[in-house]
Amino acid sequence: MRQRFRGRIAGTGTTSGVRVVVGHWHDTPLGAFSDAMVETAAGHRVLLAPHRAAADFIAATYTFDEVRIEPFSVVVASAPSASVPSGERWLVRSPSLRLDLVVGARTALGRLLRLVPARLAAAPAFCALTDPVARLLLDGVRTRGSAAGARREWYGATDHHALTAAEGSFDGVPLGGLAPVDPPPRFGFSSTPARPSVTDAVTTVEL
Repeated sequence: MRQRFRGRIAGTGTTSGVRVVVGHWHDTPLGAFSDAMVETAAGHRVLLAPHRAAADFIAATYTFDEVRIEPFSVVVASAPSASVPSGERWLVRSPSLRLDLVVGARTALGRLLRLVPARLAAAPAFCALTDPVARLLLDGVRTRGSAAGARREWYGATDHHALTAAEGSFDGVPLGGLAPVDPPPRFGFSSTPARPSVTDAVTTVEL
């Protein structure tokens, strides 16, 4: 059985060494929800999920040292300005994590992805074809692979924007400023691009 999750993924590093991957999902078998995967500078991997169903599914697909179920929200605020051409700010909030992200312009990769019809980009067969290209061009990124629990997974990207700023705290400790996602976080077979960014994506998970 295959299940699809449609939404956006923000991946960022910080000058503190903490790396964060935020999922903002609008169409999933579990309903709309948001979550975050956090890896500290010491390598401790934490899942922040809004309810048990999301926590169980994500923890069965990826690898964590700790799972926290807590109120979790992502508000995408629109306020175009000269410094924020896309007009987007992500306000990520939970008891553990406070993260403000500024979304910049569409990247060259995003312009290329927009040329591919969305239905084709999301198809597992197409994701299998793009996997060698993703491995070559984007360190740590793969578009297909084996997940935990004998699951298989495909990532279909349809758009890509750069992040231009990040600030916040995790467990009350300041994260510092924006930095590359380096080293790649170790949640699963694939990572977000090293360049902090927001990717529009369709994730297909085969149970």
